[in-house]
Order: sequence, then structure tokens, then C-alpha cells
Amino acid sequence: MKSAPRRPAGNPSRDRSARRGFAALCVALASMLVLSACSLPFLPTPTAKPTTTSTVDPSIAASAPKGLEKFYSQTVEWSSCENGFQCGEVQVPKDYGNPGSGEITLSAIRLPTTGKKQGSILVNPGGPGGSGVDFVKDAANTHFTQKLRSNYDLVGFDPRGVKRSSPVKCMSDAERDAAREKVFRKNTDEGLAAALAFNKSAAEQCAQQTGEVLGHIDTVSAAKDLDVLRAVVNDAKLNYLGFSYGTFLGSTYAALFPDNVGRLVLDGAVDPSISNEELTAGQARAFERAIRTYVADCLQQNSCPLSGSVDNGVQEIRELINAVDQNPQTAKDGRLVTGNDFVNGIILPLYDNQSWPALTQALDSAFSGDVSQMMRIADLGADREANGTYSSNSAFAFQAINCLDYPMVTDTAGMRAEEARLLQDSPTFGAFFAYGGVTCKDWPYKNTRTPASVDYTGSAPIVVVGTTGDPATPLEWAESLRKQLENASLVTWEGEGHTAYGRSNSCVSAAVDNYFVDGKLPQDGLKC
Repeated sequence: MKSAPRRPAGNPSRDRSARRGFAALCVALASMLVLSACSLPFLPTPTAKPTTTSTVDPSIAASAPKGLEKFYSQTVEWSSCENGFQCGEVQVPKDYGNPGSGEITLSAIRLPTTGKKQGSILVNPGGPGGSGVDFVKDAANTHFTQKLRSNYDLVGFDPRGVKRSSPVKCMSDAERDAAREKVFRKNTDEGLAAALAFNKSAAEQCAQQTGEVLGHIDTVSAAKDLDVLRAVVNDAKLNYLGFSYGTFLGSTYAALFPDNVGRLVLDGAVDPSISNEELTAGQARAFERAIRTYVADCLQQNSCPLSGSVDNGVQEIRELINAVDQNPQTAKDGRLVTGNDFVNGIILPLYDNQSWPALTQALDSAFSGDVSQMMRIADLGADREANGTYSSNSAFAFQAINCLDYPMVTDTAGMRAEEARLLQDSPTFGAFFAYGGVTCKDWPYKNTRTPASVDYTGSAPIVVVGTTGDPATPLEWAESLRKQLENASLVTWEGEGHTAYGRSNSCVSAAVDNYFVDGKLPQDGLKC
């Protein structure tokens, strides 16, 4: 449910939507090298009507929980918003416990089907904090097959707290740049105290700038929004494709609304039963495996700046990270590159093996004393544009949602013990995954959820997809989620990188497409 590096002056991002990160790499690194896998067949888009009014069928509106009738029966105006897409806004309660206390506006986008409409597929790209509006707009014609597109409308949405949907606000762009340049030696008492003080001040700033909605952007509330969205697109059952954190959102929905589940695909699964610390440890181990796999591949290439065995190559990267961490370096644009940002620059390309050449080139430059390319990749992970502006609030939403979704170890002894374990799990990255509790210790709202297994009682089977070499959501999480759901089928892609659909092979695509379009459940245990 989580993914890659992005906390202001904190840990590397842990669950970033690899789908979006890879797309960004393809575009932004084009001047550095050619990534042939960035180009996928372009599918035709229909001509959108200027404005379409969506009125909910009374039988679907009747599925509204008591007290939420007006939200389930609302009329949505879908306006043309370029290239065949339609954009709309959906109203949901700010607080589902008190639905009359205020509303949140969710931003949504849809691409109408190219054929006879079978329904809508709602899409979440990951995060938490990833924009579904951006993902569907940027990837609808490249990551989804013609078979899927000719049968379903694709609908993306920004979850509550994200970008266009009552976004979490914390810092100006200049303040974000300044925060990324801060260095806290949290393994010392002085450094930990300084980090706690900074994060306490930042949390107060988030509360002041965001308002009360900051306490209502948890995943359970987002899952309830998902049911409202299901109704306003006029589907009696939810059809949904969730990547990474989106699988956590999807499994939460399945537990809350088992009778409303239609066809759900959960790709790059997060295990909802594990603690934040177990999640961090699992990712640390998976990224350690990923860097070793990358090094083994790099050593086969003439352009590789590493030498010797895999152990030697990994050690060279560790020494380079340590050098930058101990003595931050200056990029060509004058900004300071800290150990955090340098590690973020290494981690993002590990989300897709087609981006490994970009990592190789950035490492080659860094070994020669130029960290600018590594910083450029880190900027992609932070959603920072070349002009110094940030295109999303993903870092702030990531922190705010996680602080509500997970109880954190925040005492000094506990965080020190976790650091020691993480250094064992990942000698390369462990130190940068430690002290996650710092960001939530003084958060203005306490966590609203305790990790637990999914209790799904619905009759509709769910498809879980895992990848053997996934660094952000390791395969064992997909295996665990499949067992918890019981009425489910597991598809495994034997490949590298984060998630599978849209970036793997025809076996995975066929399994997912045939399930959505024909209702054919993939064989449980299918390996692609």
C-alpha cells in the first residue's frame, strides 16, 4: 500500500506509484539516453462530447448507506478536458461519522470506452498520494490494452487529500527545497532531537494550512469515497484496478463493501495485516535484493561503472552513498545533494528494470564527481519540475495518510532498535529507511487504524497480482493477501520491478483482461 522515497527531510519514499515514476523517467530522461520500452502502441481515443450529465440510476442510488443518500444520488457534470477525456467533480462527506459536518470535492477524469460500454474501471496508481487523474490522463493510451479500452470507461480520481481533492498543504516550493537539503544525524541524540523538532514544526504547519480535513484522509474514508464513485458512474458493482497502495485501498473496500465487489484486480499487493515496522523491513530487504539484481545485470554491460563481483559492485555503491551522505555535494544547478536525495535517485529506477540504464548513467557520473543526474532522478520522485516548482503534494499526502493508517514506533529506544534491524536487513539502504516514526510522533491527529487481516465475505472472486522481483511490494505480501481474501486468485509475474500489468508480458495482460471483460478468473497460482 506504500511505495517509494518522499518524506520532507525524512526517509526515502517507500511506495511511489512505479507506474507514474517510470512514465516520468521515460519523458524526463529522454535527453540522457533512449529507453526503448517507453514507447507502447498508441490506442485511438473517442471524441468526447462537450458536457455529459451523469444521473444515477435509482436502483444504484438505493445502495447508499443510511444518511448518505444525497451523495449516492448526485448528478455529475462531465466536461470535455482535452484529448477525448472528460473531467468531473464528486462530492463526498468530509467526515463519514458526521456526514452533515461538511463536504470534500473529489476530482475525477474518465476516458470513454472505444466500443460498447460494459461498465467503468476505477483506477488508483499507488502512493499513498498518487494522483489517479494524472495517471489515467498520462497512461490510459499506453498502459491499458485495446481489449480493456473497448469495453470499459477508464476512471481516475485523486483520493481525498491528494493534489486536486482537498489537498494536504504544508510548505511552499522554496520551503520544500530547503527541507530536502537538511541533514539530521538521527543516530545521535542531538540529531534525533533536531529531526523531531523540525517535524513537529512541519506538522503544525500542515495542520494550519490544511485544516480539519487533515484528520479525515485515512484509507477507510477513501474506501468509502470509492463506493460513492462506484454509484455516480452508474455501476451496481465496483470494477477496480489498484496498483501498490491502491491494493490496500481495494482490499479495504472489499472488507467494507463485500456485496458491492464486482471485478477487482490488486497488482503489487500490500499486506494489510503487517505493522508499519514490518512493512518497512519487508521493503528494505526487497530493495536490497533489487540492488543486487541490478548490479549483476550492470556488470554484464560495457557501460557499467562497477567492477568485480556482485558483492564488490554493491560495496562500491554503498561507499559512494556514504561519501555523499557524510559530505553532501552540489549539483550543477547549485542545489545541495544529501544522502537522502542520492538514495532516492538510486531507488526510483529500481521500480522498473527498463530504467536501469538511467541508473547506470547517473552512477557513472556520480563516481566521476557529478551528482546532477542522480538529483534529477530524485526530483522525479519528488515531483519537482526543472523550474523549481512541485507538481503535486504527494510527499505531504504520503505522510499524512500513513500517520492515520498506522500506529508508529516513536520512542527513542524503539526507533534505535528498528534502525539496527534495518541495517541487518539492508546494509545498503537500511539507514535511510529507519526512524519513520519521527514524522508521526507529533502529528496533530492520532492513527485511526490497527493493522489486521482482511475479512472479505463477498461472493465475487478477486485477482491478486505479484512480481517475483518487486522491490516495493515483495511477492510474499501478494501471497499473504491472496490467503486472507480466500475467494481470490494469485497471478505471479516472474520479472523485475514494481507491479506487472501494463509493463510485463502478454500472459499477465491476458489474465487481467479476460477477467475484466469475460469474467474468466485466472487459474490460482498462474505464473507468467
